[in-house]
Amino acid sequence: MSKSASKKKARAKAVMLGVGLDSDGHKRVTTGPNFALVGGTQETHEVMTEKAIKINEKLKAKGKTLEQVGRDEFDEIAASVGLQRNKVESN
Repeated sequence: MSKSASKKKARAKAVMLGVGLDSDGHKRVTTGPNFALVGGTQETHEVMTEKAIKINEKLKAKGKTLEQVGRDEFDEIAASVGLQRNKVESN
């Protein structure tokens, strides 16, 4: 099999990364099938974990994986669990 044929068969990977910027001195890391969460206080880390799990549940209910949703659909799902994209204004 040629390299180009094997590249076509390679599946795209997607992962959610959560970084808690607050700290209480403990190091926290939680991973799941398509997410990795690091940092944060116990409360922040629990909230990140809950939201990642809820996003996965909503994806499963739609019969989709993270790799199968586009930005707009992901934003809708994320908003439904209380997350929203920060809009960056350009000059």
